[in-house]
Amino acid sequence: MTATDTYLHPLPPEARALTPPPRFTFPFYYRPHPLAVAAARDLQRELQEPRSWSYGFGLDEGSTGEKGKMFGVLVVRTGDGELGYLAAYSGKLADSNHLPGFVPPVYDLLDESGFYRRGEQEVDAVTQQIEALETADDYRTAREDLERTIRETDEALRTERAAVKQAKADRKRKREEAAKTLDAQQFAQLDTELSAESIRRSYGLKDLTRALRHRVTLAEERLRTFTDRIEQLRELRRNMSNDLQQRIFREYTFLNAEGGERGLGSIFSDTVMGVPPAGAGECAAPKLLQFAYANGLHPVALAEFWWGQAPASEIRQHGHYYPACRGKCEPILGHMLEGLAVDPNPLLVNPARGKRLDIVYEDHDLLVVDKPHEFLSVPGKHIEDSVWLRIRQRYPEASGPLIVHRLDMSTSGLLLVAKRQEIHKKLQRQFFRRTVEKRYVALVDGVIDTERGTIDLPLRGDLVDRPRQIVCPDHGKVARTHWAVRRRNGTTTVVDLWPLTGRTHQLRVHCAHPAGLGASIVGDDLYGRPGDRLYLQADWIAFVHPTTKERMEFNSALPFLTEVSGAD
Repeated sequence: MTATDTYLHPLPPEARALTPPPRFTFPFYYRPHPLAVAAARDLQRELQEPRSWSYGFGLDEGSTGEKGKMFGVLVVRTGDGELGYLAAYSGKLADSNHLPGFVPPVYDLLDESGFYRRGEQEVDAVTQQIEALETADDYRTAREDLERTIRETDEALRTERAAVKQAKADRKRKREEAAKTLDAQQFAQLDTELSAESIRRSYGLKDLTRALRHRVTLAEERLRTFTDRIEQLRELRRNMSNDLQQRIFREYTFLNAEGGERGLGSIFSDTVMGVPPAGAGECAAPKLLQFAYANGLHPVALAEFWWGQAPASEIRQHGHYYPACRGKCEPILGHMLEGLAVDPNPLLVNPARGKRLDIVYEDHDLLVVDKPHEFLSVPGKHIEDSVWLRIRQRYPEASGPLIVHRLDMSTSGLLLVAKRQEIHKKLQRQFFRRTVEKRYVALVDGVIDTERGTIDLPLRGDLVDRPRQIVCPDHGKVARTHWAVRRRNGTTTVVDLWPLTGRTHQLRVHCAHPAGLGASIVGDDLYGRPGDRLYLQADWIAFVHPTTKERMEFNSALPFLTEVSGAD
C-alpha cells in the first residue's frame, strides 16, 4: 500500500458525474466547486461517525470550553486520470499531527526523532538549569542578604541625616541665644567650635555613607556570581532558540506545481513582516497541496470549512466555507500555486463597471449620493473606479478630499460628499463630534426574538487574516451599536442599526457574533454565507448643513427593502 492509498479518498457517488473545473480554485475568494462541496460533505459525514480519536468540537448541547477546527478538502486527479480527494485539518487535532485519513503536516514538529524535538529538549535542559539556579538556597540567601543590607543602609543613613539636621538646628539656636548674652570674643570662640562640629558631622556622614555603600557593594557582588551565570544561560537559551527557529525556516520547505521548492523563511522574507508568523504552514491548504505535489497528484479544486463551535473572538459558522487566511497562507500559497492554472482573482475585477452613481441631493457646497453595493467609496489598491473618482471626473473644479465618510465596498446607501475643502472640514467636525445621525437596514440570517437592544463588542483587525475583524476585550477599540427589529420574514429578520462608533466591519461583526445578534447579514462573504449581495444599506442620514445651519435628512432611494422582501 502506498502513501497515496492511505490518504486518497474516493469521491461520493453523487460527485462522479460532475465535470471538473477548467482551473484550480483561487483560495482567497471563492465559492467552492460542486466537486469540492461533495468531498467536504463526505468528510463531514465521517466527522459525525464514531472515531478512533477523541476531540470536543463543542457541538453537543451545553458543551463549554470547546471549539471547532478548520478542515480542508482537495480534489485531485491521479496519474491514471481518476478523481479523489485528500483531507486535512489546520494545526493539531486531538493533540496529534497524524490522524487516520488526514494528510500529514508539511513538517512534523512533534516528531520525537526530528531535529526540532531534539533542539527543544536541549533548550528545555538550559531552562531547567536556570530554574535550578533561581530556586537554589544560596541564590535566595544572597538575594535576601542584599535586600536586607539595602534596607539597613537606608535606615542608618536616614537616621544619621536626621541627626545631622537636628544638630544643625541646635547650632543655629545656640548662635541665636549666644548673640544675646555673649560679647564679641566669646561669640567668636563659640562660633568656631560650632563650625568645627558641623565639619565633623559632615565628614562623619560621608564616612558612614562610604562604609554602608561598601557593604551593599559586597552583597551585590555575592549576588552577581549567581545572576551573571543566570544571564549567561538565558543568553545561551535565546541563541539556541533562534538557531532552532532559523533551521525550521530553512528546512520547512514547500513545493509548487513546477517542482520548485522554497523554505518558510525565504517565502516570508519578501513580506512586510519579514519572518513567518506563528503557525505558518500548518493550515489545511498548504498541507493538502504539499502532499499532492509530493505524490504526483494534480490539484483540481479546494474547499475549507469550519466544523464546530467558534472561538470567543472570531466569527466562524459551523459548516460554512472560508477562504485561506491572508497573513499566514497568502505568501505560502503564492509560491505553491506557481505553475498551476488558477481562477483569476475576482478582487482585481472592477465591481462598479456598468453601475450608476445616483445623486440624491446637490447644492453649491455638497452632495448626497446613493452608492450601489460592490462599489468602492475611494480608490483601492488595485481598482481606481470609486465614488471619489466618479465625483472628481464629474466636478473637476471641486477641491479637497471630497469624501466625508466611507461605506464598505459591499454596503450600499447614502454617502456625503463635500465640494470644497472648507465644507469638508465642517462636515467632518460633525462626524468627530458624533452629531451626524445614521441608520442602516440589514437582512440577517435568522429570527431575532427580542425587539431592540445595544451591542457593545470591542473590535480590532485580525493580524493574520485581514480585512477580517475580531472581538478583543483587551486590545479592541470601543464599538457600540443600537438595533431594533423592523420585521420578521420566516427564517430572516430585517433590523435597523444605529452605529454609535465607526469601526471597520462593525455592523457585520455585531450582527454575526454570538454575543451580538448571533445572526450574520445575508450575503456576508466574510462573516456569514456568500450571496448575490451583502444585504446592508445605509438608508438614512441626518446632519446640519455647514452653510445654512439647516438640519437636513435623507432617505435612500435604492430598492433595498424591495430586495429584502423578495430575498427570503
